[in-house]
Amino acid sequence: MNKKANAALTDEELIAAFQQEDAAAFDEIVRRYRDPLFNFVVRLLGDTLFSEDIVQETFVRVYRNKHRYHQVAKFSTWIYTIASNLAKTELRRRKVRNFFSISSKGNDERDYDIVDQSVDVEREVDGKVRTELILREIEKLPYHFREAVLLRDVQDLSYEEIAEILKVPLGTVKSRVNRGRTRLQESLKFLANEESDRG
Repeated sequence: MNKKANAALTDEELIAAFQQEDAAAFDEIVRRYRDPLFNFVVRLLGDTLFSEDIVQETFVRVYRNKHRYHQVAKFSTWIYTIASNLAKTELRRRKVRNFFSISSKGNDERDYDIVDQSVDVEREVDGKVRTELILREIEKLPYHFREAVLLRDVQDLSYEEIAEILKVPLGTVKSRVNRGRTRLQESLKFLANEESDRG
């Protein structure tokens, strides 16, 4: 099937075509999901290099395990579950690496993540900078809140999809999203108050 025809297919139709060995269908899946998955993972990990690796590994797993997908779930749920699990595994590995590195070298002041670049709140804030500010505050949330808020408010997945991805009850998802949003509002309000005090 050609690229134009593939672009009109749903995700579920694409993976069905790929299961029938249509390589172009896989290319379209990669095109659709590469950027959204990267944006999701990089906000979870705060590390561009590892995030690129995880997105690449996600597509490798989709490629190798294409016949494991069944249309009982949305394709987006399946692929985000793969990416989420890989990100959690990387975080666990990172904690172990950091523990042994710090334990063996004493007070190690190196940064393991990309250094957060502060936003100059004294200049006029346009829409793009405001969005970045919100995303940076999301990155400061505890992991389980951050993951739920990113999936709901940034990736725009349904509560039901998120519950399936995170393997938790629907009520837990809603609670995490709401508590994450509350913390986010509090931190943004604090930044706004700091800015008004400076003025």
